[in-house]
Amino acid sequence: MRRGAFPYSPAMRRRGPLVALVVLAIGLLAGGLHPFPIRAAARDDVRILVGEPATFDPAAQSDATTAAITAQLHETLTTYDAALQLQPALAQSWDVAPDGQRVTFHLREGLEFSDGTALTAEDVVGSWLRLINPASPSPLAALMIDVKGARDFLTGRATDPEAVGLHAEGLDVEVELERPGADFPAIVSAPIFGVVSPAAWRDGNASAFGPGQPVSGGYEVASVSSGEITLQANQHYWAGPPSIPTVHLVFDIGGRSPVAAFEAGDLDYTGVQSFDAPWIPYDPNLGPQLREASSLDLAYLAIDTSRAPFNDVRVRQALGAAVDWQRVVNLTSPGGQVAAKSMVPPGIPGGGDANWLPAYDPDHARELLAEAGYPGGAGLRPIEFGTGGYPVASAIAADLERELGIQVDEVEYDDHLARISTAPPNIWITGWIADYVGPNDFLGVLLETGSNDNNGQWSSAAFDKAIADALSTREPGAAQAAYERALAEIQREVPVVPLYHSTDWALSREGLLGAGDNGLEILRMAGMAWAR
Repeated sequence: MRRGAFPYSPAMRRRGPLVALVVLAIGLLAGGLHPFPIRAAARDDVRILVGEPATFDPAAQSDATTAAITAQLHETLTTYDAALQLQPALAQSWDVAPDGQRVTFHLREGLEFSDGTALTAEDVVGSWLRLINPASPSPLAALMIDVKGARDFLTGRATDPEAVGLHAEGLDVEVELERPGADFPAIVSAPIFGVVSPAAWRDGNASAFGPGQPVSGGYEVASVSSGEITLQANQHYWAGPPSIPTVHLVFDIGGRSPVAAFEAGDLDYTGVQSFDAPWIPYDPNLGPQLREASSLDLAYLAIDTSRAPFNDVRVRQALGAAVDWQRVVNLTSPGGQVAAKSMVPPGIPGGGDANWLPAYDPDHARELLAEAGYPGGAGLRPIEFGTGGYPVASAIAADLERELGIQVDEVEYDDHLARISTAPPNIWITGWIADYVGPNDFLGVLLETGSNDNNGQWSSAAFDKAIADALSTREPGAAQAAYERALAEIQREVPVVPLYHSTDWALSREGLLGAGDNGLEILRMAGMAWAR
């Protein structure tokens, strides 16, 4: 999902340009006394710095900042633990048919929403159908597109929800797929698949989200103010009431840095900027409370292939060859960024170890541009470049102007994510965080023909075939070979260019257990506790 803006980050900050799946985290505890003042009620509450969410509706969210909040409120059938192993949540188990085209989830007995009403298989089906509602589809509806009949229902070619391959049978949710999808149990761990109450999925009540509304997750919204969202523990949560009764989600710290607010005892958990991370380990008080995690994320350059000049593959190839991509990332990285070689982050199996960047060759780039009818950049209108606040953007623009003779106009929009979704510029930078641990979340979801998140509207039959082949096999070697064919097609046609993956840091109060990060960048707050 797209990265969402944190209060302490550039406009890129979501995994868009940050926090993506429900995860089970391992607690980290360093012994000793608290070095900073802690409020008297600290054992009953926790204060966490977050970005302000766009919505409480899981189906409506598309950025990681919002997903970090909705994941606490609306539980999914499956989840990931701290070792990135898929685990049961609302579903106690699941079965995948031998042909991979039918998945059956078996719900736990006695599930309830926070108001004590029963949570049923019908609630799961109703919640998931909302994702492909043609009147208001989820921005991440592409994750549902392999369900039988989902594409036709989403596009309005079919109007009967019964024709969609989602069925409730007692405590079972049966899913029929258009093609083999053994990874579907992993896909439904994404926050958009959170189960919502009948008031939302059946009655279409616009006020079904927020304070006082029933939820399926570990916490419900108690109140919302101008600078804070207060959550209270769901006493009917399937795993038992969370250990910490109250969570204060803070998004206004009065202009201070997160580190200063943490030192003052006003925060118990906060992300840390890359320019602070290098010195914190040497601070005797802060150092033991610093946490580091490699993120399953990607920042990448995207290109609008639907209109001139980049509807010509030679112009895209010229762009790819004109920039020394790893060099510009290394020169402009503020710290914590690792230059990417692939669209698939290294922590996700299936991406392979090869370098899938366009080969750096400025002379060939100029030849390609001339073949396309723009020798030395002549005849090219200025290229609009949506920078998204990424520091690397200016270095990319400088290389394109120097090597190709084209004018690049760098623009930073007030709402970068909305702009690239509705009226994208010629090129732009954005970020993505894994919805689930699988290569297709960075390949087919972003670039397959017709995908909601394929904002550059690239279409390649060879790429689509490679993705279909990868998803149709249960043999890891065959799947990886297919994904590598897809990566090779991206390298050849240059609809996108991977830029870098991140390392993230956070300060976590000593004694706060369960505040670990497995790379998916969402705390599972229901699993947090204060050490006794």
